[in-house]
Amino acid sequence: MASLLFRLGSFSFRHKWAVIAAWLAAMIAVVSLVGVLQPKFAQDFSLPGTDSGTATEQVQEYFPQVMKEQERASTSILVAADDGLQNHTDQINKLAEDLRTLPDVIAPETVVNPVVAAAVDPAIAPSVLGDNGRVGLIQVRQNITVMDLTAENKEELVKILDENRGNGLQVEATGALMQVMDQGGAAELIGFAIAFVVMIVAFGALIAAFIPLVTAIVGVAITIMLLTLSAELLSINQSATAIVTMLGIAVSIDYALFIVSRYRAELNRGGDAADAAGRAVGTAGSAVVFAGLTVIIAVVALVVIGIPIITQMGAGAAVAIFIAVSAALTLIPALLGAFGRFAFRPKIPWIKHAEQAESGDTLGVRLGRTVVKAPIPFIVIGLLALAAAAIPATKMELGLSLSTEDEAPAQALLSKGFGEGINGPLLVVLHDDDAPIAPVANEAVKHIAGLKDVVNPETLTWIGNEGGQNGNTALITVTPKSAPSSAATHTLMDNIRAYSPTVDKEGAELHVGGQTAIMSDLSQKLDDALIPYLIVVVGLAFLIMIGVFRSLWVPLVGTVGFIFSVLATFGITVAIFQEGWLGIITNTQPIISFLPIFLIGVVFGLAMDYQVFLVTRMREEYIHGMTAKEAIVAGYRHGARVVTSAAIIMISVFAAFMLSPETTAKMMGFALASAVLFDAFVIRMLVVPAVIALLGDRAWTLPRWLDKLVINFDIEGEAVRHRGLPDPDDEKTPVPAS
Repeated sequence: MASLLFRLGSFSFRHKWAVIAAWLAAMIAVVSLVGVLQPKFAQDFSLPGTDSGTATEQVQEYFPQVMKEQERASTSILVAADDGLQNHTDQINKLAEDLRTLPDVIAPETVVNPVVAAAVDPAIAPSVLGDNGRVGLIQVRQNITVMDLTAENKEELVKILDENRGNGLQVEATGALMQVMDQGGAAELIGFAIAFVVMIVAFGALIAAFIPLVTAIVGVAITIMLLTLSAELLSINQSATAIVTMLGIAVSIDYALFIVSRYRAELNRGGDAADAAGRAVGTAGSAVVFAGLTVIIAVVALVVIGIPIITQMGAGAAVAIFIAVSAALTLIPALLGAFGRFAFRPKIPWIKHAEQAESGDTLGVRLGRTVVKAPIPFIVIGLLALAAAAIPATKMELGLSLSTEDEAPAQALLSKGFGEGINGPLLVVLHDDDAPIAPVANEAVKHIAGLKDVVNPETLTWIGNEGGQNGNTALITVTPKSAPSSAATHTLMDNIRAYSPTVDKEGAELHVGGQTAIMSDLSQKLDDALIPYLIVVVGLAFLIMIGVFRSLWVPLVGTVGFIFSVLATFGITVAIFQEGWLGIITNTQPIISFLPIFLIGVVFGLAMDYQVFLVTRMREEYIHGMTAKEAIVAGYRHGARVVTSAAIIMISVFAAFMLSPETTAKMMGFALASAVLFDAFVIRMLVVPAVIALLGDRAWTLPRWLDKLVINFDIEGEAVRHRGLPDPDDEKTPVPAS
């Protein structure tokens, strides 16, 4: 493979303008298609194949008017005052008047002061006034689909809220308008800015630092546009774009960083610049290919879980990784060829050369010597530190909320005034193919009204599909008294589902949907999928790593280290987001239910990235005659700075997404940043080299029978190591890069 990659790198370098034009054409094409088609992302969350999924499908089929109503923008405005809302009548009247000016408001005459509405019609008082008149609800419905709302619509509402709160009156909002995602890209810009600074330090030159950013921008733009185009044919949730953007930026920059660093080292060895680019792609590019393949396996395997949003995230991430690898192997050599002798100019005089001389005594070399000299303390202290960080994971609570951070104050008022369960109603669907559903529905209502934890059971009723009493489908909306994630609410859901056999005897069927039911079914699917997923991911990646390192011990040590780093990540994420440590998160919440299994896949792939990039250099030096311990130090010499730079870039890109108002992006960004911090700096830079030092020569051996079966991937690039050089001895007299 190294020979093939050498030819690809050399070709891209020599035919630079054609390669650059091809990438730009591809980007322009997908951007243009998105501009013409203007596909929309889905806002719903479904679980096909589950009881809640069936309920959702039946509501869509038999109650299209309900679904149509749900597609329209609906926003809840909460007003609260400790001294009672009646003391703020004029202020609330002004608020209602301003809200009626929002575009396309449906029935604006219903957007009124809740105190006034309750006085006019006492029957609706419980639904608009709560907490003894201290909390009120104003519902604003608009004849605009949720997907057509814009950031300007949200800004208009936020301005109205800001103008009318104060003087003892709290005004908050939750719902469609508050869930509009900001497309400003602040997180991406911060990530790029930090990456640029880190690469200036890594390369000591401005243009070389700029090249990886170009590939990242092109690669991520193509990936996101492809994901957006897929929304034209498939139901793609917008939440999937956050993780794809995160991974796309991080790995694009990282992979480009490794190629450019190796190119500079090869250029210093002498020979033709195109051959140097070929050798860089044939050596570091081999590591990029296998690292990318490991990540792709990890994220594509998420399909075994069977949850659409996770499948979408996995598929999108796989595309992002594939494009990042492709750009590193072709676009990077082409850009290096385009800049030519100016690639490593202008130089920053106070920054040392990124590729240290063989005799240099750098910080990385000193660390390597220390690890080799006393490996046991590094192993013990590193693993104990990660184990300590993992302790809060024992308190992990899983939940699912599609609301944003901006909605948290309104959600709190909604629970305070109208009960915790109002945020998570259960949708009970009854259906009979052959007979009217009315008799079954009436009995079901009586049964559910008699269960514990039901709000206003005396008013519980059902609505029928077209045909009313003669219809074959009924919908019952059940509001629990308890919070959606509480045990009492899940018990209520289970008790309703336990009535299903009685309904079955009548020839009908019963299904329970709604966010709470979806959450319960989601947890069950995740539990069922965890073991098969781990077997697929770890098994396939472990086999690949055996081929990469031609060793059993190195993949085994890397996999065990991954377990420690991912558990530590779970622990610190629980501590910050769920337990509220350090006060970083104002509104604590359960861990997003699909984060653990998704994090396992992504972190495993990223962990193997650094395993490949650092340890392959150690193996490369070992097979070229160094002792096991000397090879470890050499690996630090050539790889510590670039791996450290890559890890800092990836951490920065992920951490920047904590600025997002979307809970999914915020928590994912923090968890991924923590995982890279733990895995790159503790496991890959300390623990793994320390264990290899203890193992010595045994670390790089395979049983004879297995050695015959494993394909020689030549990831060290032995076949191209001296390609383009007149004599291997030329390595001893480096030619400075011009």
